[in-house]
Amino acid sequence: MNVLYIDIDSLRRDHLGCYGYHRNTSPAIDALAADGIRFENVYVSDVPCHPSRTALWSGRHGLRTGVVGHGGTACEPFREGAERAWAGTFYEEGWMKALRDLGYHTATISSFGERHGCWHWYAGFNEMFNPGQGGMENADDVVPVAVDWLRRNGKSRKWFLHVNVWDPHTPYRVPESFGDPFRDDPIPSWMTREVLAEQMKGYGPHSPMEPRGYDADSSGYPRMPVPIDDLAKAKAWFDGYDTGVRYADDHVGMLVATLKDLGLFDDTIIVIGADHGENMGELNVWADHQTADEYTCNVPLVMRWPGVADMRGVNEGLHYHFDWAATLIDKLGGKVPEVWDGKSFAPALAAGEQGGRDFLVLSQGAWAVQRGVRFRSEDADWLMLRTYHDGYKDLEPIELYNLTYDPHEQHDLAVERPDIVAHASKLLEDWRSATLARSETDVDPLVTVLREGGPYHCKGELPAYLERLRATGRAHHADKLEERHPGPKARTATTR
Repeated sequence: MNVLYIDIDSLRRDHLGCYGYHRNTSPAIDALAADGIRFENVYVSDVPCHPSRTALWSGRHGLRTGVVGHGGTACEPFREGAERAWAGTFYEEGWMKALRDLGYHTATISSFGERHGCWHWYAGFNEMFNPGQGGMENADDVVPVAVDWLRRNGKSRKWFLHVNVWDPHTPYRVPESFGDPFRDDPIPSWMTREVLAEQMKGYGPHSPMEPRGYDADSSGYPRMPVPIDDLAKAKAWFDGYDTGVRYADDHVGMLVATLKDLGLFDDTIIVIGADHGENMGELNVWADHQTADEYTCNVPLVMRWPGVADMRGVNEGLHYHFDWAATLIDKLGGKVPEVWDGKSFAPALAAGEQGGRDFLVLSQGAWAVQRGVRFRSEDADWLMLRTYHDGYKDLEPIELYNLTYDPHEQHDLAVERPDIVAHASKLLEDWRSATLARSETDVDPLVTVLREGGPYHCKGELPAYLERLRATGRAHHADKLEERHPGPKARTATTR
């Protein structure tokens, strides 16, 4: 079996038809899901982009690799020191090496490595093609390269091909010629006039008053009107995101059609996944991935595995994204590296069980410094967020959400349910202790981010943002941020 992994940046699980979305965003992906297996609860261990793909390709948590952010020391892997293997752990114990040991020719079509200076991520690829636009390419810049690769190589060897498209990622830049396919479709029902009005009173990068970052810059993207101060503009943002999803899905269809044309469709495992999801108003973050919450960390996973009965239906177990990489290696007959945190759920699937973990720990180190604990009780799904640096957003040190009854994280229950907070806090500390015990170092890279002045995308932004808050009638928020972030680091811009 060949393997085609279509990696769609910023793809939010619940905006796909096969996951119940009311808009027709994903007919090609939906067809794969109908003929395969759909996973409801796959979570990225470390977000956003750079930490996520580092974790997936290495099989390890950022706490163990050292990679939890987009800049500074903690966007580089820990040094391996005197015991470093010939080619290093990222190669010797990596996902691509495990596939190569099974006889696979590994290739990637992605600009990700260059965009993030993530050079260790390339370890183990036989071929690397960079479309060259640093993540600003559209699917029509990427998929024709993949089609050409398949036509030249598809029948000559056993292969793993990673194809990375970016269209749902901001800024929304699907060609205008594609039109507005969702012009007449309502937005998700949870986003009401009242919810938006409450959000407009808030603050933070990518909040409605500054949805492109820290100011009101529109930068010439008509699908992203700013500020988001009425439901019509909110709809434009939903439409822009969903148009990116549909554009990516159309190109998924092109890849599927190519496989069928080459007679490879039933000889290829097709996987649809993402590096992270996307908040579209949750926690007052619009069109970005700034937290360790449900919508940034919960990603779609759809797999069509021809001829394998247990790879059909719906799976609701709690899984990390690197668990599916371990499962792939396991089911193909390979050996999952012992250094991995990823665990195969193939035995559970074979037994007709959901499998999965009792709880998951999620990290964010680029836009905030935060860990999330995702777990279940007898009657609910829960998320606790522990925030160490708020990223200049209105986040409390501890927040608790009942995702069963409050799926869009609008009601913080931390004060009302100290018992649940205590349970989640113990899960977090036990996980941290156990994971550090397995690490080659005693350094927690999120602490490194704090010591270096906070998350990369926030460095140097506070002085100008305080001025903007005061200039737009939100001086009380500026006062709150100054109280939270006192001292020279809060008032002195740093060089990016």
